[in-house]
Amino acid sequence: MKAQFRLHFLVLLWGFTGVLGKLITISALPLVFFRILFAFIGVGLFLYLKKVPLKETRKNILKLLGIGSVIGLHWVLFFWAIKISNVSVALSTLSTGALFTAFLEPLFFKRRINITEIIPATIVIICLYFIFNASPNYILGIIMGISCSFLSALFSVLNAKVHKEFIPSKMIFYELMGGIIFVFLVLLFSGNTTELTNVTTIDFFWIGVLGFGLTAFPMVESTRLLKYLSPFSMLLAINLEPVYGIILAYFIFGKSEQMTPTFYIASLIMLLVIASYELIKAIKKKQKKEILLNELNQ
Repeated sequence: MKAQFRLHFLVLLWGFTGVLGKLITISALPLVFFRILFAFIGVGLFLYLKKVPLKETRKNILKLLGIGSVIGLHWVLFFWAIKISNVSVALSTLSTGALFTAFLEPLFFKRRINITEIIPATIVIICLYFIFNASPNYILGIIMGISCSFLSALFSVLNAKVHKEFIPSKMIFYELMGGIIFVFLVLLFSGNTTELTNVTTIDFFWIGVLGFGLTAFPMVESTRLLKYLSPFSMLLAINLEPVYGIILAYFIFGKSEQMTPTFYIASLIMLLVIASYELIKAIKKKQKKEILLNELNQ
């Protein structure tokens, strides 16, 4: 019960991420750069206090830096979506990550796509069609949100392939380093580095909260919770992040976050379909394990 409470507290913190993305006035690229930098410092301090050795092979470091660049781009697109639309739009499209994972996992783990995965995917596509129609002014934000969701799924699948090779907190440290390098290079080539030195005190405060409180702490804490909770329990709870975020944004920002009833109905159906899909997948996985155990015991 304590672990479940800790998990939902983390999801609530993640729900605040979109709110802070709107409160912070600087553009998406410098915002993400500072967010990752503060998170990197926070995880680095945690590793130092826990005396976790950072030594790793060059090949492994390059692998983690590459995965980190994926999450860096994911965050850039997420905050970009918020800047050009609103928190509700960005968070509703973020829910599609579980469906992207369903199609990416077979590709990376070399298994066939299950036909039952096509049905929820089709329903989600229909829901997205209604979200598009309900929010024609936010089409670019929706596209950015969906792209960001795809990168989130890709990051999860890549992490699933390598997580057994590394200490989780050390893996996060090098991935955040990869995110910093990637975003800084983008800033450098875009000629947008001047904004890095023109951050107001209030923006810097909120970025600190975002980096330390809503990024570094939840990333480390979520890996520790895997000792007590199954990955399925984690994923199911994380699906509530858009719900928490949309509710928080509505109460904090009011009318600017108010959407049409069609938007909310389509978003809710999409969220329920994804949660149901994850539940069915977990039940099937459990049944397969029980069948295998019975066969071994016979």
